[in-house]
Amino acid sequence: MSDTRGLGDQPVGGDPAGPVMSTTEHIRLAETHSAHNYNPLPVVIAEGEGAWVTDVEGRRYLDCLAGYSAVNFGHRNPELVAAAHHQLDRVTLTSRAFYNDQFAPFVTALAQLAGKEQVLPMNSGAEAVETAVKVARRWAYDVKGVPANAATIVVAGGNFHGRTTTIVSFSEDPDAYGGYGPYTPGFRIVPYGDAAAAAAAVDSTTAAVLVEPVQGEAGVIVPPNDYLPRLREICDRTRTLLIADEVQSGLGRTGTVRACEHSGVVPDAYLFGKALGGGILPVSAMVADAEVLGVIKPGQHGSTFGGNPLAGAMGRTVVRMLREGPYLDNARRLGEVLRTRLKEFVGSGVVAARSIGLWAGIDVEPSLATGRQMCELLAERGVLVKDTHGSTIRLSPPLVITEDELNWALDQLGAVLRGLGAARS
Repeated sequence: MSDTRGLGDQPVGGDPAGPVMSTTEHIRLAETHSAHNYNPLPVVIAEGEGAWVTDVEGRRYLDCLAGYSAVNFGHRNPELVAAAHHQLDRVTLTSRAFYNDQFAPFVTALAQLAGKEQVLPMNSGAEAVETAVKVARRWAYDVKGVPANAATIVVAGGNFHGRTTTIVSFSEDPDAYGGYGPYTPGFRIVPYGDAAAAAAAVDSTTAAVLVEPVQGEAGVIVPPNDYLPRLREICDRTRTLLIADEVQSGLGRTGTVRACEHSGVVPDAYLFGKALGGGILPVSAMVADAEVLGVIKPGQHGSTFGGNPLAGAMGRTVVRMLREGPYLDNARRLGEVLRTRLKEFVGSGVVAARSIGLWAGIDVEPSLATGRQMCELLAERGVLVKDTHGSTIRLSPPLVITEDELNWALDQLGAVLRGLGAARS
């Protein structure tokens, strides 16, 4: 009998004799059969553990991206894998047509972690943002008294909140919004970090100010210290919701549960995602008090997978790990190491470097290399990072990274910069 299996039926990993497919073959097939909505580095990852990943040919890389903070707790974290296995053996999906035994513990734990009353669970970060847009508009009509269909939301320039049609309607990135009109109205874009501009944009129709406490995709942009406190004052004075998109910045990345804590600001709502699923599946949520989330009634918003048993098991495990584990302390301690080491490179191939916790944006001298070229050169030395725009790269390693591993990664960055400088001279 002939073998009728397709390539999709082949085992994923390799055996001691070598991988099933080479890196070149993986990339060829991916480029042929996948939509080109990403431009990956030529690395085909097959396994991961802690802060390290291994490709199909056995080469190891230090993962200094961590799935844009989705893998904050490291690859195959034993606690998270154990929780997933336990739940996989019981039940994974019931839909919200019924309660499941993981739902109440999850939403209770996350509400308490955020210091709020209620949770609306979804899946992706973009879904959490879409949820916030709907909730804010409904709140404006039902509570603030904004005339029907007149609600506005103030957002910050340089933002990245996702790529749905509504969200790209208030993006300033041509790659994100170009060619996808007509766009959803009702958004006012003001410069990030400029509280006076935000104040001028808020009026009686404004439902919310939606902001990232730290802008990740823009290059880890940390706003002025008084920015979030001033936004809080503006929102209080005008009876406007302050919504913090903590999808990337929250759950330990900056050394705190919420990046807003660095400013001492408590927004009206938090948006969480990425790390909330423990790097195992998509889990996101909007978290706010009942006065805000209570405007949503049965049938007005939902998700087949939102709040499913597997997601609940992962989410409440993440909350427990943040409360009990060393992750926040490690992010704060190694964040200082990261900040100190990055100063070495400023003026020696790096124009500027910004960091908060274990999160950094590094602006490389444009005449040396683009961000993409820096990523390729670092990958050759066993370090995986991601470019943002132009010659900027960002680092967001798993919070389980050790000091030796972090220093090794920064040593590789230094070696790349020196090599580029030598080549130019």
